[in-house]
Amino acid sequence: MWLTELCRTAAFRLTLMAVAAMAGVMVMQFGLVYTQMEAVESHRSTALLRGEAELLAQMTPEHLEYVVRKRATDDMRLVISSAGLFDASHALIAGDLRAWPHGLKADGKPHNIEIYPEEGAPYPLRLLAETMPDGTILVLGRSFHLLAEQKLMLRHATVLAAIPTLLFALLLGMVLSHRALSRVKDMHEAIDLIMAGDIHERLPAGKERDDLERLAGSVNRMLDRLENLMDGMREVGNDIAHDLRTPLSRVRAKLERAMSTGSTGEVLENAVARAVDDLDQCLGIITALLRIAEIESSRRRAGFGVVNLAELVADVVDLYEPIAETEGIALLTRVSSVPVCIDGDRHLLVELLANLVDNAIKFTPDGGTVTVSVIRQGTTPELIVTDTGIGIAVDERQAVMSRFYRSDKSRHVPGSGLGLSLVLAIAHLHEATVTIEAGPNGQGTLFRITFS
Repeated sequence: MWLTELCRTAAFRLTLMAVAAMAGVMVMQFGLVYTQMEAVESHRSTALLRGEAELLAQMTPEHLEYVVRKRATDDMRLVISSAGLFDASHALIAGDLRAWPHGLKADGKPHNIEIYPEEGAPYPLRLLAETMPDGTILVLGRSFHLLAEQKLMLRHATVLAAIPTLLFALLLGMVLSHRALSRVKDMHEAIDLIMAGDIHERLPAGKERDDLERLAGSVNRMLDRLENLMDGMREVGNDIAHDLRTPLSRVRAKLERAMSTGSTGEVLENAVARAVDDLDQCLGIITALLRIAEIESSRRRAGFGVVNLAELVADVVDLYEPIAETEGIALLTRVSSVPVCIDGDRHLLVELLANLVDNAIKFTPDGGTVTVSVIRQGTTPELIVTDTGIGIAVDERQAVMSRFYRSDKSRHVPGSGLGLSLVLAIAHLHEATVTIEAGPNGQGTLFRITFS
């Protein structure tokens, strides 16, 4: 079972492919060296035979016959393994070739011929038959004994090198496969724990030095994100229950009181009107949550296009200018003379800016100022909303972006605590960052939307 799982791992399959490739390369190398060795030896033998034949052809017939007879004690034996001098009818005159080799032609070209001695096994020779000036035929032969020994040595060396190399590669593949299998087993155990409900469990990622560890690290980051989302959903569910419970309880109490006291029609109408207002507040919370969920799901990216931020600011300021005048607040704009455009959804960006301007007007006292600016820092567009209102404490600037959070300073202002969460969701959809800072001279609040 363990061996079967080991053989199924990707590391072992890759090792087998590598071993097969190594074996193929060794076979190709062996074949190349083998054929080259034979070609070199054949060429060398041919050159030696022809050189010796040319040298002997310059001798007189008597001297040539003497040299062939005495070849066993001559230096020629180191080069030529067999020699014979024959007449025109192929009868032996002198030499150790007892008979004319079958299939040999006296054409001055080398031939590979099998020699069959009277005793012993046949053996191959490279023979060259050259006709002498006096009509005799000189036959010189060179044995393949040296080439055979070299081939035998090559075969032995190849086998001795290939077997331990391939065995070592297979052993290494099994070790690597076992290591990978153990790591995958640890990951399976961690995944089983996560599926069993332990969402805090993580895959063993190590220092992410290889692909498997990097994959585990990515999965762990995904699990961290999912855990945060689950915690956020749990908190949102609790917040929704808390925020909806108060207006719904108030509606129920008012309606029960109106019904139990036997109130007149006018009193009942007032009670129903107040109940409708409370229900509208509940519906507003639900609508805002659904809006945030829709934006966070990135389904609105299909409506992206080129948006001129200056024109966007002008439209929102025109919308809120009468409200600002009614509250005694100056609504100002500071727009760059160079057009600043981004790729985005105009309707969502209007909603983002409208929420920021609306909040700024709500929390700025009579006589204050709200400024909407569009600038470009290098190549980065920025949308800035500044007010001279009550400001946000440093330790609350991150918390105000979460859902349903309301600072103690803003408890008296109507709202659901979802406006800035909607702003953050739209900013993330546009790959922008939201930064909260203190206003000019430390007074009020500055919201900075930086687009990438």
